[in-house]
Amino acid sequence: MLAYDGVFDSGLSAVLDVLEAANAMRGELPQPPPAWQVTTVGFRRRVRTGMGHTVTTAPVAEAVRADLLLVPALAERRPEALIEHVSGPASVSVRRLVAETRERGTPVASACTGTFLLAESGVLDGRRATTSWWLAPVFRGRYPDVTVDQTRMVTTSDGVTTAGAAFGHVDLALAIVRMNSPALADLVARYLVIDERPSQSAYTITSALAQHDPLVAAFEHWARQHLDRPLALGDAARSLGVSERTLQRAVRRTLGTSPVRFVQDLRVEHASHLLRTTDLSLEAIAGRVGYEHANTLRILLRERTGSTVGTLRGR
Repeated sequence: MLAYDGVFDSGLSAVLDVLEAANAMRGELPQPPPAWQVTTVGFRRRVRTGMGHTVTTAPVAEAVRADLLLVPALAERRPEALIEHVSGPASVSVRRLVAETRERGTPVASACTGTFLLAESGVLDGRRATTSWWLAPVFRGRYPDVTVDQTRMVTTSDGVTTAGAAFGHVDLALAIVRMNSPALADLVARYLVIDERPSQSAYTITSALAQHDPLVAAFEHWARQHLDRPLALGDAARSLGVSERTLQRAVRRTLGTSPVRFVQDLRVEHASHLLRTTDLSLEAIAGRVGYEHANTLRILLRERTGSTVGTLRGR
């Protein structure tokens, strides 16, 4: 486990806690897997976390003998400041360590903003990865050689494992335990009351993603005004003063998806809100979000949110 100045406190501690819990509980299994031997390494004897706590570390040279290098997130959520840090002199040592670790064939893993450190080091080029959902447009724009998969909470691609936002570190640690022993991962999840979260989709705020591009933001505004009608992409493009192709490219570049799917996400978001806050029937809600048949909306809600209409209504 790499600790470095500015590391996200909860990310560091969450992974350590889950792995320690796995070690403590492995004896409860009929055939316990080997224990995890976890060493927290750093470039200095003591490093300061993002919240100002001091962490004592072992020499980073010990990472050479590791079977896995874990790089927790940086405690920075502002896109401009994040890019400045991960690409600047402050993170040179981290980037070099990550690159050298992969050159040796050792797996690496990270979550949330830590995935930017992996991408900046080049180890994600040509691979599939996930990151914090609200930073996905920034990530996609800066690292075009990386395929961003926002449908997964944890993604593994050719020896590199990445996970989603902030407390995705818990999912990351549990996934690492699962690679070694699915039975132990299930046991740890039950003791620590960790719900399985296969996707970040349910947590994504669509409008926040759209604001990364003025044209996409304008398209979002237009789409929300026309949610009760079938999507007419040509009308949207003309209203915004661009060609359909330009609009499609902008949405794909910013959101990594098509305009049709983006509008579907807006329909699901609004339908979910109406289910939680009104007594309208599903048929009435379907009409308000552009679907003639309630069953079409029912299927889409289950597919995108992982929840039934009854569950969404209960929330």
